[in-house]
Amino acid sequence: MTDRPASWRMPTPKQMEKLAAEARRPGPMAAPDAPLPAEYWESVLKDPRADESGAQKRQRRLSEIQRHVLRISCRRCERTVEIQTADAVRLYGRNAVWKDVAQRLLDNTCQQRTGRHEEDGCWPAFETP
Repeated sequence: MTDRPASWRMPTPKQMEKLAAEARRPGPMAAPDAPLPAEYWESVLKDPRADESGAQKRQRRLSEIQRHVLRISCRRCERTVEIQTADAVRLYGRNAVWKDVAQRLLDNTCQQRTGRHEEDGCWPAFETP
């Protein structure tokens, strides 16, 4: 333990002004309309999530899906439905589109019925693995 006061840790007012001036000084920044470096785009394209967009995943046929269990949830009633890929293929066929199968799975057990076509049914939220 030392007998020094706590003020020894604080910079002097002159040092604080100097630090503030350094912080205000603009650093090397790219212009907003400047093209992004090639390394950035290379890393973006190498990212495994860049392979398919969400829309492309929803448009895949059941025979193309590698996951064992398919899961769909509803944004409206927060209900989740799971089905094994093999069962989905057996019920709807190998060439059925995942988006259509998911909508049918939710609509078969939908609890939100108003009588208006625009409002009826569930709103699917496709979960990514």
